[in-house]
Amino acid sequence: MNGARALLTTLVDAGVDVCFSNPGTSEMHFVAALDDVPEMRGILTLFEGVATGAADGYARMAGRPAATLLHLGPGLANGLANLHNARRARTPLVNIVGDHATYHARFDAPLQSDIASLARPVSGWYRVTARADDVGADAAAAVDAAFGPPGRVATLVLPADSSWAESAGGPGQPLPRPGPPCVPAETIDGVARALRSGRPAALLLGGTALRTRALRAASRVSGAAGAPLLCETFPARLERGAGIPGVDRLGYLAEFAQAQLAGLEHLILVDAKSPVSFFAYPGKPSDLVPPGCTVHTLVRPGEDAPAALEALAEALGAAHQGAVSAAAWRPDRPTGTLTAETLAAAIGAVLPDNAVVVDEGNTSGLFVAGATAGAPPHDWLTLTGGAIGLGLPVATGAAVAAPDRPVVCLQADGSAMYTLQALWTQAREGLGVTTVVLANQSYAILNMELQRVGADAGGPLARRLLDLTDPELDFVALAHGMGVPGRRVETAEELTAALEASLAEPGPALIEVPLRAGRR
Repeated sequence: MNGARALLTTLVDAGVDVCFSNPGTSEMHFVAALDDVPEMRGILTLFEGVATGAADGYARMAGRPAATLLHLGPGLANGLANLHNARRARTPLVNIVGDHATYHARFDAPLQSDIASLARPVSGWYRVTARADDVGADAAAAVDAAFGPPGRVATLVLPADSSWAESAGGPGQPLPRPGPPCVPAETIDGVARALRSGRPAALLLGGTALRTRALRAASRVSGAAGAPLLCETFPARLERGAGIPGVDRLGYLAEFAQAQLAGLEHLILVDAKSPVSFFAYPGKPSDLVPPGCTVHTLVRPGEDAPAALEALAEALGAAHQGAVSAAAWRPDRPTGTLTAETLAAAIGAVLPDNAVVVDEGNTSGLFVAGATAGAPPHDWLTLTGGAIGLGLPVATGAAVAAPDRPVVCLQADGSAMYTLQALWTQAREGLGVTTVVLANQSYAILNMELQRVGADAGGPLARRLLDLTDPELDFVALAHGMGVPGRRVETAEELTAALEASLAEPGPALIEVPLRAGRR
């Protein structure tokens, strides 16, 4: 048994049986070992940013890591943006990076690079396995580190000779996997006292507090204490829809978030960070907590959020049946011109039960969350780290993790071009992803930010850097080139019909929705 086979066997035994891969020469023994360990599903991606984003989406839905396989430092660098998003989402991910053989490094070959300096900023755990005998044990440690809690990116660097040499150590034994630690009773009592004070308070939820069990307990707390529920602007995974307590997302724009938080004297963090502005703006604060507001941490990342919220509800004497769930409702099927509003209504009118929505709609998807609040229960995955190019890969990984669930990817046109290669993987794997491209033919959010940061409104040269015309992107042709059926719609009625048709058929599809005057 060589190191590569020991690695694959260890991963599979530890519950990691999917690997999103873009390999090179240093990883060929890993590739060859797939035939010896067929339990590992190797999925080819055409760009490393697709591999890392897909592993993120897979873990968000599966609750366990996928692996990635990347080629040396440059391959890792190509995947860094979505590893950054995965780190922000606290996603469990085993990131395997092939390297030159240990004895080859001193020759400074063209692809030699400083892998550690690239990997460490996005990794919660990092190790280089220099001997084949250690591969199994190190792989088991990587899986353990990825699971956490909280979840994190665990990067294992595997030199080529560690992969091809005989491994006397063989596969590693999966390590015990403890559950999340309980929140101390004194922490719950302290938060309960703050909520009983009668002073204005709110709960800010994130991470594992955004699943149905935790949301029900949080709703009981909210009702008992008169404290509204808010959640992170970009949640990793939010369970929502009819029958599930709703929660308002904190606004992306700092002034909107400040309005939501205004007047608070107590802010309770539940697996969430204290809110800050996404960017610095001249003359505006970075810290969004209102002056005089005390921030309390009920649940830290990795702690048991549902149990803590239930204990807090009991401490407040909240009724066991006190959770307020979202009512079932849908918007009417829209007619007429395609706008951001009619787009939202079309999705809300037809979103199926148990869907997974991956939202990188950015500016054009503004109204979709409101239009789907009463849709059948579904999951909502968002751009946790702000590095665009996440939508298509995360939808790909989510569809691999949940093949029996329809996946709808709301994808802005500008960010779609970062990782468009994900469509090819969707076609090859026959994944049920309906991609809705919101084509406003510009980096619209940057047009907004141009003014918000106090820059000049921009002349023709500045505007040209934010414009996606001349030539215009043809997403139908791009989809066909990747093997995915695509169509362009021109009216709200056509969009609704196209969504229904795509959701009723197996395999991927793309719908281009032009959302700008003068569209073709």
